Amino acid sequence: MEEVIITCPYCWQSITLYLDIDIGDDKITVVEDCRVCCRPIEISYSSDHGQIKSYNYQPIDGNN
Repeated sequence: MEEVIITCPYCWQSITLYLDIDIGDDKITVVEDCRVCCRPIEISYSSDHGQIKSYNYQPIDGNN
């Protein structure tokens, strides 16, 4: 697992996410709920040799 800190796209609070880097080197998309406002956030990321190479996140439509 690797820790990343993002700003929730709904409530604008900083939250910590733990992304699984042991899944492989492919692009992965997961949904995590904000720990502050409980709304779902879609996170897409890719890893390379056990490290997060890139990630982005967005609110899920219809949950504003």
